Amino acid sequence: MLWIVRIALKRPYTFVVLALLILIFGPLAAIRAPTDIFPDIKIPVISVVWTYTGLSPQDMSGRVLYYYERQLSSTVNDIEHVESQSLAGFGIVKIFFQPNVDIRTATAQVTSISQTVLKQMPPGITPPLILNYNASTVPIIQLALSSVQETEQKLFDFGQNFIRPQLATVPGTAVPSPYGGKVRQIQIDLNQQALQAKNLTAEDIENALAAQEKNNMFFVPE
Repeated sequence: MLWIVRIALKRPYTFVVLALLILIFGPLAAIRAPTDIFPDIKIPVISVVWTYTGLSPQDMSGRVLYYYERQLSSTVNDIEHVESQSLAGFGIVKIFFQPNVDIRTATAQVTSISQTVLKQMPPGITPPLILNYNASTVPIIQLALSSVQETEQKLFDFGQNFIRPQLATVPGTAVPSPYGGKVRQIQIDLNQQALQAKNLTAEDIENALAAQEKNNMFFVPE
């Protein structure tokens, strides 16, 4: 280390200028440098969320996710590995890609196969929700709703129709659909002979019920 001292004694102006540059540009670099609590892991991930009301986790895994994962492995390129989770009425598939993948092409392939595989799914299932993020994206806030008076249906409605839209307007947020609770269901027993007598079909009853539900929507005051 003595050689550094000798050079500093021989060239004092050089070290004075160097110290001034460090004093000036050091704080500027510290202020302007981007900061992040979590490390940037450059592993692109696509999350696919399947929804089918009333389907048990076992049926979701065997009748939906199984066929979907088989199709992914044969049609989507640069997959590193696939993770899936089955819940009541929900199936979540996380597709991890290689770091050098073109995420736009991967998203197009996932979207295309998600539409094609619908024919092998249970009747009436809707196309899945597809989200893009990377492996360093983690949940920041987790909200849980509970009540000793309200039913599970009302809690689900409140989280889905009122809390989620308000959080979605915050810049930079991505809010998934709520899990748990119970979705409101209406069951109607139809008299086929009475319908035929009035020249009505089950679709007419469904349309009338949907129109009534639309007209009777309520809003919670802020």
